[in-house]
Amino acid sequence: MCVPLVSAIQHPLMPEQFPLHFEFLANQTFNDFFAGENQPIIDSLQQCVLGNGEQKIFIRGKSGQGKSHLLQACCHYAQQQEKLSFYFDLSRHSRHQPAILSGIDDYNVVCLDNVDTIVGDVKWEQALYTLMKSHYEKGHQLIISSRYLPNYLNVKTSGLKEHLNWGLILQLKTLVDTNNIDALIFKADAMGFEISPQAGRFLVIHYPAELHDLWHLLAEIDRASLAAKRKLTVPFLKQLFNTTSHTKNSSH
Repeated sequence: MCVPLVSAIQHPLMPEQFPLHFEFLANQTFNDFFAGENQPIIDSLQQCVLGNGEQKIFIRGKSGQGKSHLLQACCHYAQQQEKLSFYFDLSRHSRHQPAILSGIDDYNVVCLDNVDTIVGDVKWEQALYTLMKSHYEKGHQLIISSRYLPNYLNVKTSGLKEHLNWGLILQLKTLVDTNNIDALIFKADAMGFEISPQAGRFLVIHYPAELHDLWHLLAEIDRASLAAKRKLTVPFLKQLFNTTSHTKNSSH
């Protein structure tokens, strides 16, 4: 089973349960991820979750490339295999104490997002190091994401960089414009509506942004087309962008 949206972990040194809040997004599965040239990474992650591949995987990718989506997808996949999984975004570590990592070494699959955000914080580094050693000794699977490769993380805790380098290190590939269009068509289909290659190309050319921004834009465009009762054609998108631009300029 997978950890619910709001979970609690009992730490031996804490008199009460420490509430841990995190997002477990239902629409971030492997089926919802446009792989492009990153299909081998998905294959490696799935094998890791199954226990047939590497015990630890380190994913490096730029902001907006889908690292968080893939870690969430690992949790969904683990759930399908009836394995206990845990996801935590370390970029939110300031809201919690490092002791929150104590006890999660019992989970079959642990996914820690944005590990680079705790680098330099000795208490968090030590908590991560302790978790990684214990989790490994129990034979469980650990998946970590970062914007930087392990050797570029200026960690202070002795032995941590070595543990981060251990296992399989994967680097997400950036989608080219053609793949971005395919990704838009793929995502629109998953959201339940159709977008033509021409409309997709228009969005990629006139709205250059990270893919996760384009996903939000697709949702807004879908709502606008439903309200206007019009298909997602290039003329409609031009009209929509002109209207949006005019509204923004009028507000100043």
